[in-house]
Amino acid sequence: MPTFTRLVRFSAGSQSHYGDLLAFTDGKYTVRKLNGNPFTKLETTEETVQIDTLECPLESTPVIVCIGLNYNQHAKEANVSIGHLPIPTYPAVFTKPADALAGPFEAIDIHPDARELLDYEGELTIVIGIDAKNVSEEDALDYVLGYTAGNDLSARNFQLPEASGGQFCYAKSFDRFAPVGHVIVAACEIPDPQALKLTTKVNGIVKQETSTGDMIWSVRHIISHLSRGTTLRKGTMIMTGTPSGVGYFRKEFLKHGDIVEVEIEGVGATKNRVRHN
Repeated sequence: MPTFTRLVRFSAGSQSHYGDLLAFTDGKYTVRKLNGNPFTKLETTEETVQIDTLECPLESTPVIVCIGLNYNQHAKEANVSIGHLPIPTYPAVFTKPADALAGPFEAIDIHPDARELLDYEGELTIVIGIDAKNVSEEDALDYVLGYTAGNDLSARNFQLPEASGGQFCYAKSFDRFAPVGHVIVAACEIPDPQALKLTTKVNGIVKQETSTGDMIWSVRHIISHLSRGTTLRKGTMIMTGTPSGVGYFRKEFLKHGDIVEVEIEGVGATKNRVRHN
């Protein structure tokens, strides 16, 4: 059995700690402190603390792997709007570097060149718990540490075919362009990752709302596909794709001061403000 149900990370003094979130009341998080880290050994303690805020639930990641066009409704809106995006045989895969990782409540500073067409993408995010290679779909979930909510922020002006040649990575790889959290829910607590509700709000208005059951490639399929002849290192985060309703197809883009919330019901939630410095 895992030593946590809802893994969080928090600061106490000058040190950062992992913990198991027990409750949130009156603006305070009650957390049982854990010793160690989730990729070597976590040990539970009897010490509980109350804290005001949570950090990114992982201190770092080897890489963030992302899946494109993985919801049926999103693929349909893309094809209708662009007119030449048929569903491929295999998932579209791209990556974000480790420095894209951000906490669930951080303000995200946006480089001036990335502001013109800044977009949100709410996504169910997988955290790999042990190194995985050549994993079958049947065994795929055994390699999952847990699940969290994520926002695949995207500078669409760098993603347009005429700017990028069809490549996604650069547009999505700016520092802090992958806020995740606020918790990582243990894999054993999520019996079916294809039965989760995802909601994205901008300034309190719902922009995306769907079930992960609309995914074209399931969590099992994604892990198996990504591990084919390739090692997925423990700590790797996989953003599994976004549903319909992104800003690009609404002709609505994020501006200074906008607040983006991504919630996976029963899993986690992020709330990040866009900031132009």
